[in-house]
Amino acid sequence: MTAPCGVILAGGQARRLGGGDKGLLALGGRPILGHMIERLAPQCARLALNANGDPARFASFALPVLADPLPGQPGPLAGVLAGLDWASRFADCRWLLSVPGDQPFVPRDLAARLSTAAVDMPLVCAASGGQTHWLTALWSITLREPLRRALVEEGLAKVEHFATRAGFATVDYATAPVDPFFNINDPGDLRRAEDLIHRQ
Repeated sequence: MTAPCGVILAGGQARRLGGGDKGLLALGGRPILGHMIERLAPQCARLALNANGDPARFASFALPVLADPLPGQPGPLAGVLAGLDWASRFADCRWLLSVPGDQPFVPRDLAARLSTAAVDMPLVCAASGGQTHWLTALWSITLREPLRRALVEEGLAKVEHFATRAGFATVDYATAPVDPFFNINDPGDLRRAEDLIHRQ
C-alpha cells in the first residue's frame, strides 16, 4: 500500500482545560499538534487538519485546514468525511489515516501497522488495553459516499455504528510503557502527559 493521506481531527474544544483548541495547548514546550505532526507527517503522503472556524489560528503548522462539509458541526465523523473529500482529490490517495487531535504519543508506525490489516476490510481501527479507538483509523476512500449518506440521510453520529456496518478490523497495541493512544481531556491528563513526554 502506498502512503495514505492523513487528517488530524483538531476541532476538539478543551472545555475541561479552560476552553479553546485542545491541540494548541502546550505540552513539553510546544503545542500538542506539533508533537502529532512530527509523528504523523513521515507516515502520510499528505497531511491536513480538520477544524471549523478561522483557519488562521493553525497557520504556524503550514497544513491545509479542512472545515466540516456539513452544517451544524455534527461530530467527528464529519471531520473524517472532510478528510475523505480532500483525499479523493488525489489520484494516488486510496486511503485516509484519521487521528484525534489530542493523542500526542500516536505511534510512528501507525499507518504501516494498520495497512497490514486493510487487505480485506475497508476500515481498520487501532486498539489498546481492550479498547477500540474508532477515530484512530485507516479508511478506504470507497467509504466516502456511504459515510456522507449515513450522516446526511440518517443523522448517524456514532463511529462504532458506521464501522460495524462497513466492516472493520482492529490492530492491537501494547499499553506499556505508555499507551500510544493516551488522550488529553482534563488538567490531570495534561500533567501526566508532561511527565510521559520525557519518556518518549
